[in-house]
Amino acid sequence: MPPLNYFVVESPDEVGRDAYERIAADVLQDLDLIKVLDRLHIYVDPKVPIFVAVGLLRHMPRAIRVADFANVNPGDAEIVLDIGDETYLAPLLRKLWALYGKENVDQPDRFTVVLPAGAAGEEDLDQMVVADPSETLYKDVIYALQYIAPEGFKVRRQYIRDGKFYYVASEDTLPADIVETMVAPIFAKMGVTL
Repeated sequence: MPPLNYFVVESPDEVGRDAYERIAADVLQDLDLIKVLDRLHIYVDPKVPIFVAVGLLRHMPRAIRVADFANVNPGDAEIVLDIGDETYLAPLLRKLWALYGKENVDQPDRFTVVLPAGAAGEEDLDQMVVADPSETLYKDVIYALQYIAPEGFKVRRQYIRDGKFYYVASEDTLPADIVETMVAPIFAKMGVTL
């Protein structure tokens, strides 16, 4: 696993700690999350039972705009979008159909989209947000933590905001003060406040 700036697995059971360190490393690598995580601290105690993972994201991917993958060529009668990368073509078409109607969006070939000049109005098409990868990143991080957590730890609490995240899971009901008693001190070990 390429190094995170901070990666610690803590457990009263040393064999379990080593196993969870390998599991976490494998899951993060398999889901290609290592490049977006900066710090990760996991605490697991099967006797309590409790699993706590806290961390920081390295950087949030930026929103994808039309100008990132297409050239917008306005004309008198029509606006032509020359698509350079098809990766975001489907979400672009869905967005254009929703804004202007399918009857006003023409796609003569897979690298061209044509809009009538009047239908598109005065909007700045090249700055229109087509996709936000951070939405799926949040889901991927939570999915990875669910996968890393012990089987049967179905009672959980999760949080991701402003580049910080935590995931707490147990077989038992989680106490109301779990964030103050377990999550905040682990963030403090990483030199971060929640």
